[in-house]
Amino acid sequence: MFANNLLADRTVFLTGGGTGLGRSMALHFAELGARIFLFARREPPLRETAEEIRRRGGQAAYATGDVRHPEAVEAGVEAAWRVWGRVDTLVNNAAGNFIARTETLSANAFAAVVGIVLHGSFHCTQALGRRWIAAGEPGIVLNILTSYAETGSAYVVPSACAKAGVLAMTRSLAIEWAPYRIRFHAIAPGPFPTEGAWSRLMPTPEFEERARNSHPLKRFGRHEELTHLAAYLLSPMAEYLNGECIILDGGLWLRGAGQFNHLAELPAAVWQQLEAVRKK
Repeated sequence: MFANNLLADRTVFLTGGGTGLGRSMALHFAELGARIFLFARREPPLRETAEEIRRRGGQAAYATGDVRHPEAVEAGVEAAWRVWGRVDTLVNNAAGNFIARTETLSANAFAAVVGIVLHGSFHCTQALGRRWIAAGEPGIVLNILTSYAETGSAYVVPSACAKAGVLAMTRSLAIEWAPYRIRFHAIAPGPFPTEGAWSRLMPTPEFEERARNSHPLKRFGRHEELTHLAAYLLSPMAEYLNGECIILDGGLWLRGAGQFNHLAELPAAVWQQLEAVRKK
């Protein structure tokens, strides 16, 4: 549905782009002509994704770093500038999440998720925003949230808190930085199967089947459904859109707030099994 050169004028700094939805977005953006700079902690997935983009005829580079640390983000942004000469688009995709009863969480577990999602998104947004403002150049920030960012959800409290904070940042900076021609978008996906994170949120086949059957469409999201929406938001077709959060979950949130609220029905023995799987 898109022209192959739709994003030919875009240079995208994408966090967490080695796996999951981040990888899918990186591949799709590159196919539409964007130059991609990937940033995450683990080098092997970044290298593999960048090599795949190049094999398909696209342009990609990467650097490793932890978005929780502002100095690491600054170094990553500097590296992207050295490679491409400029960056005009940020996709805050890096995230962490797991199912847990909140009373069992450690302070470190809570801080780890909030640090990646909320602090990391802020660090990247500020690092690039400062450069755009100083240079008088426009920019686009796309934040990948979750469908419970607006409503909250039981049993994923660190993620719910962090994503709600990123949603507030999206709407706040959409106004504050609009005079600088810096626009903000957010996508709030529902359940999308991904590597790694999916096994922590859907730890057993029975659990996954129940989640599928409770969905209005009786299925989970497909990666291309998210990447098409993301590409549109980064394209010239969406230049009058600013500060909006689009929920992409097939109507799941309309059935009841909180993707994981139904876990209240689980007995303690099942919780112990789920938590044992998470800690492996």
